[in-house]
Amino acid sequence: MSATEQPAPAAAPARSPWPALWALVIGFFMILVDTTIVSVANPAIKAALDPATNNLDNVIWVTSAYLLTYAVPLLVTGRLGDRFGPKNVYLVGLVVFTLASLWCGLSDSLGGLIAARAVQGLGAAMMTPQTMAVITRTFPPQNRGAAMGLWGATAGVASLVGPLLGGVLVDGLGWEWIFFINVPVGVIAFITAWILVPTLPTHQHSFDIPGVLVSAAALFLIVFGLQEGEHYNWGEIWGPITIWELIAAGVILLIVFIWMQAKTKKEPLVPLSLFKDRNFSVANFGISTVGFSITSMTLPLMFYAQIARGLTPTQTALLMIPMAVISGGLAPVAGRLLDRIDPRLLLVPGLAIVAASMLWYAALMNADTPIWMLLLPSALMGVGQAGMWGPLATTANRNLPPRLAGAGSGVYNTTRTVGSVIGSASIAALIQSRLSANLPGMSTSTSAFGSGESHLPTQIVEDFSRAMAQTMLLPTGVLVLGAVVMLLMRRPSVLDQGKQSTTADAATGGE
Repeated sequence: MSATEQPAPAAAPARSPWPALWALVIGFFMILVDTTIVSVANPAIKAALDPATNNLDNVIWVTSAYLLTYAVPLLVTGRLGDRFGPKNVYLVGLVVFTLASLWCGLSDSLGGLIAARAVQGLGAAMMTPQTMAVITRTFPPQNRGAAMGLWGATAGVASLVGPLLGGVLVDGLGWEWIFFINVPVGVIAFITAWILVPTLPTHQHSFDIPGVLVSAAALFLIVFGLQEGEHYNWGEIWGPITIWELIAAGVILLIVFIWMQAKTKKEPLVPLSLFKDRNFSVANFGISTVGFSITSMTLPLMFYAQIARGLTPTQTALLMIPMAVISGGLAPVAGRLLDRIDPRLLLVPGLAIVAASMLWYAALMNADTPIWMLLLPSALMGVGQAGMWGPLATTANRNLPPRLAGAGSGVYNTTRTVGSVIGSASIAALIQSRLSANLPGMSTSTSAFGSGESHLPTQIVEDFSRAMAQTMLLPTGVLVLGAVVMLLMRRPSVLDQGKQSTTADAATGGE
């Protein structure tokens, strides 16, 4: 080597992706906790802000408004992460979510709370796709199962912390504090993400604004029609326009949206080429059934425990402990197994076990069941959920190239959230229908559900419980359908994983 030659600089050690994932998980955890907290607080919110009516679907809009504004932008926010970097989009969404949480807590009317929740959903929509995109872009395929195991464990732990924390806050300080608690957590999440999440390479994308507008209109018409159908007796709503016509218009707009995506000469909002991967397509259908079922089963269960059986929010939350502990403990194990086995060996039993636990809940939901027995289906559900959340996400995203990580994550989270929206709206309609069938006089009664009484009068507890049990059959049936469709998956081949190792290495090499 000559005197003028300089030694080549040593290659920088590869940056571990785990600290970034842990930082993003804080915000993801907050989103999940917020959803489960609200489900526990629904009776208290109704008593405080809507005590004069027996119409339970009014307060359910606190959940549906959040889910609707969460679902619609996901197709765009996933692309925004590709275009401007997942870190930047995540941080902006975190600020929106945290400030909207403060607004929720300060709301003094049901309408104001629903509006604040809608803004909160926009913030969550910006955050969620970035977590999965970072996993796809920074973890090699052989480690993605473990990373998604953490993602699944986060969902399990949040399902415990949310109801417990919500119950304690509602009982001790009031329902407002389920939202105020997000403010300090949001600050911590912002600081850790700012420091630990790397700035990843960006990709140029165009944005299909007409597609955004058409998909948003379609989803709104379908959800509004499903949720308000019972309120309008499935008849006229505006002049000659009926609820069924609204829903039909929404379905037609969805078909138009798909046609637009296939025909556009520019970059589509939803690249239909993603669905050429069988596992991506099947996993998206599966996560929509999971979103539908988990969201919808929570509402009748909470109403049964608190309104029919007189449990406090804290006592109701304690019923979820077996599910959360078992799911959180087994999820990382399931993630590691998924890197070695056929995904169907986890997904089919997982969804089937969760469906069986819902059916068990329905059988126990009556006036005489000892409360402790509700812990048993909770434990069974925890076992099933460990083989459901993480494995579905891993299988959906395993074969995506880095350039489409944001789009794939956006589509996946959209299908999950759309399933949740439709589940929330459908269960609201079914609850009102079953209450009308089992308690035909309650719609005109002067004694409102959730009006401040600890529980219902003894003579109607059995009929109310039966109505809630009957509604549990809907999420059960939808999840059984999901389990059957999982049989269409295939095990990723060695060739597929080798190709993805190459693309993952190329993506992480530019960090």
